[in-house]
Amino acid sequence: MLVYPQLATGALSQFPVRKTRRQRTIVNLAADGRSVKLADPAGATAEWQLQYTGLSDAELAALQQFFAAAEGSLNGFTFLDPASNLFAWSDRLDNAAWQKGPLLSATPGVADPTGGANAWQLSNTGGAQSVSQTLPVPGGYVYCLSVYARSAQSTTMTLLRGSDRADRVLGTNWARITFAGSGPVDATSLLFGVEMPGAATVEVYGMQVEPQPAPSVYRATATGGVYENARFRDDGLSVTTTDVNRHSATVNILYVNHL
Repeated sequence: MLVYPQLATGALSQFPVRKTRRQRTIVNLAADGRSVKLADPAGATAEWQLQYTGLSDAELAALQQFFAAAEGSLNGFTFLDPASNLFAWSDRLDNAAWQKGPLLSATPGVADPTGGANAWQLSNTGGAQSVSQTLPVPGGYVYCLSVYARSAQSTTMTLLRGSDRADRVLGTNWARITFAGSGPVDATSLLFGVEMPGAATVEVYGMQVEPQPAPSVYRATATGGVYENARFRDDGLSVTTTDVNRHSATVNILYVNHL
């Protein structure tokens, strides 16, 4: 599994990160002059520019080795978007992307901590029930799972990362709970989600997974931030050495939906 490397800190990039998304529209011109326009999802592209400064010798070596393994722009690799939420349909817990326990019901339209109505009420009528996604990501990377949650009655919510679990006590006010760490090094996919005890009712908002050790601002997603066939845009990797054990580089990564 060829996956773009993280830095020694567990982060995947440094600031600034520039991300550009382009959509394509197909226009069909009829003989009478009318036109029909349709979105073409297969023509969508995304591009990232990652600027690194102060890379150590070890971090630069890992980047160069990965660039050589991908053979520049020739081979695709999995890229975890540092500017996105890895979950798909993060605000739609009723979407098929989510796996929910059979005795867990999800009700939308609940007031969320940002003043909107994008939170969900989760009601459990059985034993321990979970809502989760299994993502095609390397288990050995550092991840941060986060969610805003509250409950009218004191209860415990369990955050899930593969077979690892972390219990968090919920109060009546919104609080962001987090669970950071890595999973099995040899895993090529990893489950992330939350689990509720029996007969519990909680409200949740902003389910998010990021390839870094701490949470950033919540970002709602539809497609998610896992790009399984990204490529380097360039066939050369330019590096500037600024001091002993200090290097700078700019990396351009391209994802084209139809490739």
